[in-house]
This record gives sequence, C-alpha cells and structure tokens, in this order.
Amino acid sequence: MKKCWVLGIETSCDETAAAVVENGDRLCSNVISSQMQIHRRFGGVVPEVASRRHVEQITVILQQALDEAGVRQEELSAIAVTQGPGLVGALLIGVAAAKALSFATGVPLVGVHHIAGHIYANHLVKPLRFPLVALVVSGGHTELIHMPEHNRFERLGRTRDDAAGEAYDKVARVLGLPYPGGPEIDRLAKQGTPVIDFPRAWLEPGSLDFSFSGLKSAVINYLHNAEQRGERVAKADLAASFQEAVVEVLTEKAVRAARNKGVHNLVLAGGVSANSALRGSLAARCQREGIHLSSPPLELCTDNAAMIAAAGTYRFLDGERAGLELNAEPNLKLV
Repeated sequence: MKKCWVLGIETSCDETAAAVVENGDRLCSNVISSQMQIHRRFGGVVPEVASRRHVEQITVILQQALDEAGVRQEELSAIAVTQGPGLVGALLIGVAAAKALSFATGVPLVGVHHIAGHIYANHLVKPLRFPLVALVVSGGHTELIHMPEHNRFERLGRTRDDAAGEAYDKVARVLGLPYPGGPEIDRLAKQGTPVIDFPRAWLEPGSLDFSFSGLKSAVINYLHNAEQRGERVAKADLAASFQEAVVEVLTEKAVRAARNKGVHNLVLAGGVSANSALRGSLAARCQREGIHLSSPPLELCTDNAAMIAAAGTYRFLDGERAGLELNAEPNLKLV
C-alpha cells in the first residue's frame, strides 16, 4: 500500500499541536504545546492570550512534528486542520498556517471537524468498528454520535445547556480547586463517598439529550445553604456525589443509544474521557451488555493534532479537498 502521510494541525482552544499520521492509523509524531499553566492563573482560557500564544508557537511545532516523523513537506499527501468548532481567534491561526503551507507546497488541504477528530483518536489505537455509537464528552461538547461507516455522522443527542466538562470546571471553581477542574474533581472524588443525592436530568422519556446546568446549580446551592447554616462541607464527598450524578447519566444514555441503534460498538472520546470514574463505569456496563468499548489512551483524550490527521486522512481518501478560501468556523456543525 502506498504511504499516505497526513499532517494534522490543531489550534481550536489552548493547545498548539501538530502531528503526522501514516495511512490514518499509524502515529509518526504528535507534538503538543500546552498553555495550561498560562491560563490557570485566570481560572479558564483567555481567548486573546491563547491566540497570541498560537502565533508564537505554530511554526516551531509544525517543523518539530515533521522532523520527528522524518517526513519532508513535499512527501505529505495532505494537510488536515481543525476548521471548527472552537475559539475563532485560535482556529484562525491553525487555518492560516495550514493554508500557507498548502499554497507553498501544493499539498492538498482538508478541513476537519473537531468532534470527528476526537472520535478518530480511538482509530490510532485500534481500527474503529462500524457501525458504532460515540460518546463525545469535553469542556465544550457532550454528544452522542452514530457512525455507520467512515465520514458518516448522525447526531443522536447533545447537551441542551452546559457540557459535562464545563460543569466540572464550574463546580471545581466553587470548591476552590485549580483549573482545569475535571482532573481535580476526579482526584478529590476518589477520597470521598457519594452520600449526597444530587439530581439527574433524564429529561423526557427516551431522550438522548443531556442537561447539566441543573446539577451544577444544585451543587452551588448546596454549598451556599451549608455556608449560611455554618455547616462544614466535606469537599471529597461533594465531589464524589457530583461525579456519580454526571457519570450515571452519561453511562446510561450512551448504552441506551447503542441499544436503540442495535450496535455493539461504543466509542468514548473527548477530554472528559480521561475521567477514571466514567471509564470504569462504561467498562463495567458495556461488559454486562455485551458491548465492545473503545477508549483512547490518556495522551489522546485531550486536544491533539494526531486525531485531526487521522480524521483528515479519511476525508482525503474520500476525495474531499478544501480551497484557500477555507475559513475558521467557531460554530461548525458536524451534521
């Protein structure tokens, strides 16, 4: 088989990333420059700061990815870049760099949806088994996606308000935990017991949508009421109770979606897929249900360019090409 080397570029939020993937599933390089320490002092990502940092890092990261892969620019089959969704200023840096490189080298350009990228992170470990249902859980997205084959997506459910990762960050903030809040709550929850009965938003019967704003508000109200009564709150128990409420809903709806579609392959994707409680809950439930579960390694859970290159490979092989008019789309739709 002729080698198909695709350079991936990812700048949708606060990671400047570039990677080279061969034939859609072999990782040749994966370089990530994280801005976590920069934004931690602000308690969240500052868009303008993120964009400026991308400008400073992008050319260095691109060259490093090519050097580590041992691939020259002219040997690339395609350049895949995150087109959206994400922070518009951050996205523009990656898109501009991809277009400039494509123009200079004549290498074809492919735009990639960020959520599709997260799903394809699993393909870098084991080939995706179709048909499948993907549970995509991150700071900006909580969605259930059905894929009958490569490059075909059907949305089964989405969050109606806060994404799960967003709820984690907001609850962490009121608990006085540092940004990003997800890993901090996961760590703290292991030290506690889920003794507080926080609400689960199941919505109307049969719905595969999600809602976490009510749960977030319930946690904040619980803390405020305890403070007014002068009561001490066991933060570890509160974290464990909050996490159990989130994980129970995510697990149940993901399995329900797989059942509804009659598929036996479930894919976990997105930054929150690194959460130990969610991974454990889904693994146990899928084993009981006879569903094959695929979860990415921790280093591929958060934003990276390898997943963009993998997803972009299959768009390229399907004949999709983007022109130099390609633009960043912060609210880009998957379907």
